[in-house]
Amino acid sequence: MSNQSMSFEGLRLLVVDDDLDTRTLLTFLFELEGAEVVTAASASDALAIMLFFKPDILISDIYLPDEDGYSLLLKVRNLEAKRGRKIPAIAMTASAFEEDHKRALLVGYDIYRCKPIDLDELASVVASLTGLKEYA
Repeated sequence: MSNQSMSFEGLRLLVVDDDLDTRTLLTFLFELEGAEVVTAASASDALAIMLFFKPDILISDIYLPDEDGYSLLLKVRNLEAKRGRKIPAIAMTASAFEEDHKRALLVGYDIYRCKPIDLDELASVVASLTGLKEYA
């Protein structure tokens, strides 16, 4: 990712985005550093995946085709409450509206980032939210 590298060995990510290029890029970058990445193109697909895949972190677009990322996270948080765990969640969107930022944090996203995403910053945020350390 940069001259500062991170090992994501053993980390499980769920990436939800309707854009195939975004899903492919994030999968490639995180798998290159040892993470296991599962992707979904919609909120309904993401929820179905979460029945068998227990991610360590969720990275989700806000504007999805069937239901938005706000609704997705509320359902994820409900599912997590039943399982007794809470995973960190990163919202990302092409929208730079302050209302979107506030709403994302209000529904429970830990971090909100606008696209295009700075990949080095995203890696640092994932490392920070999951307790991983950078190495040179």
